[in-house]
Amino acid sequence: MRISHLTVAFSIGLMLLSPLHVLAETAGTSTASAAAGMPSNEGKVLSTLDAPGYTYMELANTEKRFWIAAPTTRVKVGDRVRFEQSLVMKNFNSKTLNRTFDQVIFVNSATIVN
Repeated sequence: MRISHLTVAFSIGLMLLSPLHVLAETAGTSTASAAAGMPSNEGKVLSTLDAPGYTYMELANTEKRFWIAAPTTRVKVGDRVRFEQSLVMKNFNSKTLNRTFDQVIFVNSATIVN
């Protein structure tokens, strides 16, 4: 499998331009979040929506509620999920779900943690 230099440069540029640093600042990197034991890349599942290829999860952590979209994942309300952030989309319209999300974090993976 060959990856062009342009593809690598584009991927790095996308990561650098991604507003994840803003999300990290607002999602709970404070000492209150750390003291409660829930980092900003974790949350308790409040609700789920399934779409082809994705599972949308509404999560809550110490400081906020937010939505993530992960590759299809079997989760249930009450599970604690850890995720690897990838891309934040604001005002994302899912035609499949016929719904617009104020913000969705598209993630590479989501794992249930105990």
